[in-house]
Amino acid sequence: MCDRVKSRQRPPKANGHRFHGDPDRFQLLAEFIGERFGNSVEYVADVAGGQGMLARELRKRLNYRVEVVDPRGWTLKGVESRAVPYLAKDASYYDLVVGLHPDQALREVVHSALRTATVIVPCCNFWRDDQRLGRDALAESIVGWFEQNHVRYERVEFPFKGPQNLGFVTAPPEAH
Repeated sequence: MCDRVKSRQRPPKANGHRFHGDPDRFQLLAEFIGERFGNSVEYVADVAGGQGMLARELRKRLNYRVEVVDPRGWTLKGVESRAVPYLAKDASYYDLVVGLHPDQALREVVHSALRTATVIVPCCNFWRDDQRLGRDALAESIVGWFEQNHVRYERVEFPFKGPQNLGFVTAPPEAH
């Protein structure tokens, strides 16, 4: 007999698909990206993007060329994807790297800020192996890394339901 109790509640739907967390986060983040970046970006990496709902929103609403880079390979039909781990060394290929709850890819997405613009919404402590960090401590640790590496950043509280709605918009360090 299993000790695990199954939840009777099913995850909410977004565009007919079930997701954990706020299903509006994909549309709301896509709207934010469109308002912030407009036509200044064309090619976007949606890192650890799962099924590709954010990628779909960015393509449909903003006509961006978006590919999900996620080794799980779970994308919906019609969503461009590469089923490989994301590496920060590939960041300069993209105009924008997005990590909406990027799980184990968090470090690589943050390190991408050295090469290209990023939008990062961390969810889990895959930033430090030596210490468990809550949301605010995680954000402060990432800020410390940005400052140490001269990454220009803005802290943003996104309009979807939290607690994992605190994130960053970055620009690479200026060339000297």
